[in-house]
Formats: sequence, C-alpha cells, structure tokens
Amino acid sequence: MGEENEVEKPSTREAGETAAAMDKVTDVHEEKEMSSKVDRSKVQQAMAKLAAEQAARAEAARLQEKELAAVKVAKEDVELIAQQFNLDRKRAERCLREAKGDVRAAMHELLRV
Repeated sequence: MGEENEVEKPSTREAGETAAAMDKVTDVHEEKEMSSKVDRSKVQQAMAKLAAEQAARAEAARLQEKELAAVKVAKEDVELIAQQFNLDRKRAERCLREAKGDVRAAMHELLRV
C-alpha cells in the first residue's frame, strides 16, 4: 500500500554516494538553466516600471494630503462629528476635510461605512 510512495534507498554505500553526487550535479545544472533563461533587461525594465508606479502613487498621496490640508473646517463641526460618531478628533477632522468641510456630507459618508 504505502510502499509505492517510498523512495528506493541505495543498497550500498557506494551507490548512496553516487546518488548524492548525481543530485548535486542535477541541482547545479537546474540552477544554471534557470539563471540563463532570465532576461536581465526585462527584469530591469519591470523593476523600473514598479519604481515609477510607486513614485506616482506617493506623489498622488502627497498631493491629496496637500489638498485636504487646504480645506477649512470649523472646530465645532469636528467636535460634533467626533461626539456623534464616537471618533477621535483626527479621524473626525479627516472625514470632514474629505467632505470639503460639508458636515452633512461627512455624516452621510460615516453612516455609509
């Protein structure tokens, strides 16, 4: 039953050493084969593309933060949202800024979540 899945063990020490040596040669050959198939220019292009995408996301996030910082919000509105939705002041202020200072829009967004 379970004998089919078992690996056949070498019968002598010499056969075991030969099998081990063959495994090493096969492993080295497979590694060389894999590394020779890799097109380095494609890898570099892919890495450059990823770096450019990451930089673009970081720039977009920076611009969004700058835009949100420019929105004027009243302290009373921040307090109202913080109390009504049991939020800390930072989260309430962020939500209000994302709603362009509109208290109703901020509350609707919080209710939707």
